[in-house]
Amino acid sequence: MSATRWHAPYAWLPGGLARDVAFEIEDGRFTAVSPGSEAGAARRLPGVVLPGLANAHSHAFHRALRGRTHDRGGDFWSWRERMYGVARRLDPDSCLALARAAYAEMALAGITCVGEFHYLHHGPDGTPYDDPNAMGEALRQAAAEAGIRLTLLDTIYLAGGLTAEGHAPLDGPQRRYGDGDVAGWADRVAGLKPSAGMRVGVAAHSVRAVPREALAGVVETAAGRPLHIHLSEQPAENAACEVFYGLSPTRLLEAEGLLGPSTTAVHATHLTEADIATLGRTRTTACLCPTTERDLADGLGPARALRDAGAPLSLGSDQHAVIDLLEEARALETHERLRTLRRGRFTPEELLGAATAHDGLGWPDAGRLEPGARADLVAVRLDTPRTAGAAPDQIMFAATAADVDTVVVDGRVVVSEGRHVLGDVAALLTAAIEPLWETA
Repeated sequence: MSATRWHAPYAWLPGGLARDVAFEIEDGRFTAVSPGSEAGAARRLPGVVLPGLANAHSHAFHRALRGRTHDRGGDFWSWRERMYGVARRLDPDSCLALARAAYAEMALAGITCVGEFHYLHHGPDGTPYDDPNAMGEALRQAAAEAGIRLTLLDTIYLAGGLTAEGHAPLDGPQRRYGDGDVAGWADRVAGLKPSAGMRVGVAAHSVRAVPREALAGVVETAAGRPLHIHLSEQPAENAACEVFYGLSPTRLLEAEGLLGPSTTAVHATHLTEADIATLGRTRTTACLCPTTERDLADGLGPARALRDAGAPLSLGSDQHAVIDLLEEARALETHERLRTLRRGRFTPEELLGAATAHDGLGWPDAGRLEPGARADLVAVRLDTPRTAGAAPDQIMFAATAADVDTVVVDGRVVVSEGRHVLGDVAALLTAAIEPLWETA
């Protein structure tokens, strides 16, 4: 790859906001990042340049649900039934089309890497495809064509739920999620190989879906990989776990060795003070998904308390009610304001850190504008109706995904002047989503 040079009026470097920054890129890496530089013959970037954003929690097929689930009220559990309806109708081809469009929408929003929490493994009745990883390979292809990196978090899902009486068997659309047992899941995961744009991680869906006796096998399979798990998203999950196991979900995961710096606990919404302390002490990352958590009426996660306890924070768009990591980051602050009646709970630097956290996805060399790092950058305009008049160092509190102008991933331009290399992303989304509802 030939060397390129870019120049931006402002850029958010590891030491803070800098002016007149030149970026030199070769072979997909920053070779020099120089503030106080003349533009010269460099390609010009508008506004403020940020590191590439990391979407740490995605269910790509949920994008088909946006604007389709608001007519009946209800709660998370009633929403889940409608999600199952979409899950029944997907196959590798339709999964590819939907994920490619969803990942392209992410690129338009400045997302350069996505963690896909993938549990839609087999055919509708649970029968494996000829290639048992056909759905995962569709996601690999989708990310490559959309121009972003992928961490495929292949998810173990063995039980249909947890009550005070124990775990229920998989039923209905859940059958396509399961591999029979932890050994069957581990064997299938072994068939997934990393590639230049994809890392292979693992996930345990939740304490509802993975019985305690399988957790040791999850730890063994996860060795050396990112490990993610939904944690305490719903009070009902906590109550069932307390009655059946005599432990909170957090304490159960700690007892079975799942917590630690390689683990990301997704949502972490309904935690006790002891749970928060445990996640902090073990340096387990907490991935909050604020726009999903408010869309599904899940509740407000204790973001500031988790960070103060020592748990790193990351962000996800989860079910894609919104794909906008700037809004997810801003919601960390605004939700804390609602909880505490105080402003300034997170600094802009802390919000940007959560939005660019790549370590939990297995890409520790990304998320920073510095020599040697992967050459990801996101230019956010300062002259739109939303950002006009905003101070460059407060762009996290003004900009939205609509203000992203240019996105470079590993040195490749994926978005230019707000347009994706695939063309009309709205048309791609419409073509992928409408057939799923026509057959409903």
